[in-house]
Amino acid sequence: MTLIPPAVPPVPPVPRPDEGSLLIHQALVYGTDDAFLASTVPFCLDGLHADDAVLAVTTEANIDLLRQELGDAAGQVEFVPSDRWYRSPGRTLSAYHRYVERHTVKGGHRRVRVIGEPVWHGRDAVETAEWTRYEAAINLAFAPCPAWIVCPYDTRSLPAPVVRDALRTHPQLATGPGPRPSDRYVAPTTPGGAWKRPVAPFPAPGRAAAEQRFGADLGRARAFVAEAAVSLGMSPSGARRLVLAVNEVATNAVQHGAGHGLLTLGRSGHRIVCDVTDPGRTGADWYAGYLPPDPARRRGHGLWAVRQLCDLVEIDTHEHGTTVRLHMDLS
Repeated sequence: MTLIPPAVPPVPPVPRPDEGSLLIHQALVYGTDDAFLASTVPFCLDGLHADDAVLAVTTEANIDLLRQELGDAAGQVEFVPSDRWYRSPGRTLSAYHRYVERHTVKGGHRRVRVIGEPVWHGRDAVETAEWTRYEAAINLAFAPCPAWIVCPYDTRSLPAPVVRDALRTHPQLATGPGPRPSDRYVAPTTPGGAWKRPVAPFPAPGRAAAEQRFGADLGRARAFVAEAAVSLGMSPSGARRLVLAVNEVATNAVQHGAGHGLLTLGRSGHRIVCDVTDPGRTGADWYAGYLPPDPARRRGHGLWAVRQLCDLVEIDTHEHGTTVRLHMDLS
């Protein structure tokens, strides 16, 4: 094992919040560079001493700060700028799962440590809400994983509601003299709809939406999506991805829901948005598709694949059935 100079005291051990969970998920709320480094530097060094794999996904400025403070040890840390990592909630979560598998199951490390600083600037209200729910879903999706994730939130630049939500999505806080539980934490499975968010009215203001009903024969539905998406400015390759995603959700409605449903497709700003509404009362958890499917099972892969294809996915179970809203960027 490479020796790291013990210039910084190790991070104190932290009790896990949930019985049987291997995950430690913490929010680091900071307002100065020194406060950021006071938590992240010992976190990295202690991880390297323990032979953990260490990944730092943060801003370019924070990467420079960490490299300087870690010195030679920085060569043992993998650095990725946040804006290259946090592009789509589903694909980001999948990337973290691949990192964990590569370094624990295949790489022999006992655990991974991640500094994961999401991108919040430039997000609209829908994106901000879904990235917040992504942070909440991590507590379920990574519960069986040997991972310690610290998510920094910079109070100098972030809106106050984003920082407040960090206290709801993270079971623990890494701020201050030592990690401690967050008394505002709301578990993703909390009953009563704590994380449920109805989709906004459709269509977007000023843009007419096209509608198409579907049944067991999904050929017309696929043709409708492809033609409508291209007519609204989507590239042919993007339209093909959207067709695949819509076909997966609609197939689930046909096979496991009411057997039929309604497609509503339109353009909202820089995105094409498509609702797949199943009038059946089967329902779906808001975090469906965030939990990685069991590769040994033949079923259960659909919404996971849909979240890989789309830039955002919203799931809303309501009195008229279930609506899965698919967002894809035009760029």
